[in-house]
Amino acid sequence: MAATDTTKLDLTKREEHGSRAMRRLRRAGRVPGVIYGGEGEPVAFEVDARILRNTLAHAHAVVEVSLDGGKAEPVVVKDLQRHPVRGEILHADLLRINMNETIQTTIVLEITGADEAPGVVEGGVLNHETRELNIEALPGDIPDSLTVDVSKMEINETMGLDAITPPNGVTLLDDPETTVIATVTPPTLEPVEDEIETETELVGDEADQAAAEAQAEGDTSDEAEQATGGDAA
Repeated sequence: MAATDTTKLDLTKREEHGSRAMRRLRRAGRVPGVIYGGEGEPVAFEVDARILRNTLAHAHAVVEVSLDGGKAEPVVVKDLQRHPVRGEILHADLLRINMNETIQTTIVLEITGADEAPGVVEGGVLNHETRELNIEALPGDIPDSLTVDVSKMEINETMGLDAITPPNGVTLLDDPETTVIATVTPPTLEPVEDEIETETELVGDEADQAAAEAQAEGDTSDEAEQATGGDAA
C-alpha cells in the first residue's frame, strides 16, 4: 500500500533543551524531537508519547504534522531513538518533504510462505537475511513494506534482491549482486561420529595413562629390588 493518504499529528513547540529537560519530558509521558529539512528552520518539538506511538503504528510513510495548531506540512520519520530494553521512543527526528520530489528512505521487507518452502519441510532452516531495503520514490509512492514469497525455496538455495519486483515509481538502491534476501541451510546433524571419536580418544588416553602408571610402578619395583640386592651384596 502506498502512502497516498497521510496521517495527521499535532506537535507542540519545545522551549526547553538539554538532557535534564529531556528526562523531565519523558517522565511526564512526552517525547522530544526535532523537525528539519525543506525550506524551514529546524524546530524542537514535544508530543504525547502514546499519541505518537499510536499514530506511527497506523501511519503510512508520510505523516502530516502541525506545530501549535499551525499549517500542516508533510514529513517522514527520519530516525527514532528507542530505549534498548523497553523499546519506548526516546526521541524522534522528522524530515520535511516535498510531495513532488523523490526521496530516499528505508522500508521493511517481509517474507511469506516460509512454512511451505520444500527446504523447510525437509528440515532445513530458512534465514531471513535482509529485513530492510533502501529505496527512492516520490513520497506518495512509498509503500508501507514489500513482501517476497519464499514458498518455493529448496535446501541450499539463496534468494537475492533480483527476486523482488518493486512497485511502479519505486527504485531499489541496494546492490542486487550482494544483497541476500533469504537462504535455506541444511538441517544440523548431531555429531554422533565426533562423539564416538571423542569417547575412543578418551578410552585410549585412559589406557595409555594406565600403562604409563603400570610401567612407572614396575620401574619403581625394579629400582627397589636393585637397591635391596645392592644392600645385600
